[in-house]
Amino acid sequence: MYTVIGTTKSRAARVLWMLEELGQPYEHTRALPRSEDVTAFNPVGKIPVLVDDGTPITDSTAIIQYLADKHGALTYPAGTLDRARQDSLTQFLLDEFDAVLWMAARHSFILPEELRHPAIKDSLKWEFERSQKVLVDRMGAGPFLMGDVMTVPDIICTHCGFWAIGAKFPISQPGYSAYLDRMRARPAYQRAMAK
Repeated sequence: MYTVIGTTKSRAARVLWMLEELGQPYEHTRALPRSEDVTAFNPVGKIPVLVDDGTPITDSTAIIQYLADKHGALTYPAGTLDRARQDSLTQFLLDEFDAVLWMAARHSFILPEELRHPAIKDSLKWEFERSQKVLVDRMGAGPFLMGDVMTVPDIICTHCGFWAIGAKFPISQPGYSAYLDRMRARPAYQRAMAK
């Protein structure tokens, strides 16, 4: 059985949701960054951590791609053109959504106060809005980012969307807003967020 370490108000939510989508059993240790429960497996103290057969795996994207590959679901096979498109979309989301939101968080409450530059958030919001337009243009015709099949990028994209809303970043693209509504309605998403 897997163990997920981290809170649902962090990127650990991605891991919990992936496991719910896969229907895999897991234990959830609610732990904050740098707590003893975390540093026992990740000396850096970052969450999430997935423990599989005694081996810790860190970084939410690495974890959810590992789970998708291991269980043969929510991903395309490695070495295929569809997987290349999926990986491209994953990297786009990490660069243009996740990194922007993480930078805003760092300048809101993570960095020491004397190192924070709150004015940077205006440029980050501008970048986030611009990236939404690119995302909507890249979306497939189906209900998911790549069409009819839910994949790893859907979990990252949805998590970033709700992170953005919580951080008061505008969701300016109706297509993205409708997508987030569809994803929020998924039973696996709702189970994971209820943890």
